[in-house]
Amino acid sequence: MRAFFHDDQRLHSPKQFMRAGRLAEPTDVPRRLDPLLAALKARGIATEMPEDRGRGPALAVHAAGYLDYLATAYQRWQEIPNAGPEVLPNLSPYWNAAPGVQRPPCPSAAIIPQTGYYLGDLAVPLGPDSWISIMAASHVAAGAADAVLSGAAASYALCRPSGHHARADRANGFCYVNNAAIAAQRLRGKFSRVAVLDVDAHHGDGTQEIFYGRGDVLTVSVHADPAIYYPFFTGYEAERGHGEGAGANCNIPLPRGASDDDFHGAIDRGLETIKAFGAEALVVSLGFDSHRNDPIGILGVTTAGFGGVGRRIRQCGLPVVVVQEGGYQIEVIGDCLGTFLDGFRQGQA
Repeated sequence: MRAFFHDDQRLHSPKQFMRAGRLAEPTDVPRRLDPLLAALKARGIATEMPEDRGRGPALAVHAAGYLDYLATAYQRWQEIPNAGPEVLPNLSPYWNAAPGVQRPPCPSAAIIPQTGYYLGDLAVPLGPDSWISIMAASHVAAGAADAVLSGAAASYALCRPSGHHARADRANGFCYVNNAAIAAQRLRGKFSRVAVLDVDAHHGDGTQEIFYGRGDVLTVSVHADPAIYYPFFTGYEAERGHGEGAGANCNIPLPRGASDDDFHGAIDRGLETIKAFGAEALVVSLGFDSHRNDPIGILGVTTAGFGGVGRRIRQCGLPVVVVQEGGYQIEVIGDCLGTFLDGFRQGQA
């Protein structure tokens, strides 16, 4: 397996996020990267630095005006008298349209309304170096996808910040640019049908939204029941796609405390859907916040359980790009990745 990483992803260093009405200590901290890198090194997997591809990969799935906002928001924020240390919204405009209809650009050119328009919650603060990390993550995802396009059977994109909550023009839940969607769109340059399997504890709402009206990319998400867990408003089984994408979206919610067996059974169901779809390549959004010890998780998956995830994904026989998403218990995420990689290798036997 080839692996990609860029050290600039450490520069995004949020200071706060809102949790249950309180500004809390951040959980997406730069040192999350270290145990993941250690797990790769322990298995003899060297990381490669991706090429700088500019905004091209992100523009393939995101609105240009949204990327313009992310690139300039922090500098513009500093011009506000008594501005806080990070860019955070204080309003959330209501948008109502048919599924699959993209919002127009923000009608105001001012920084305050644009922040409310483009930042979807209080878990996506923008600091002085956030844009650098966001772009680096997009290049990591693109590099991993290009490795598969060049003939690699599998690649791993160690992305930070995560991406699967990022919609086409809106940041949410620690996510700014959708790295998995970037990889999937890139794979479409060679493969006519691509699937995304999201096994993060949270529903991949951004990935779903980006591809919801398309029939060439299947999105499958295994996640905690959104009736009791973020992102709450999407991730239900009735969401099946729209227009040309009807039937090309599959959500598999899990109850609180779901075990390894529950998790594996849901992934098996998802892989069956992917096989029936006729996918020629696979992107996996791999989160470790399904682990029973995750500080913001509610599922009961063990470290060993991720070995079964890796084995199943390899046994599906598709070229695969694995994109790192969440996982915030720093003491276990390295072992989780290691177990996943070990299971993946066993699946090759």
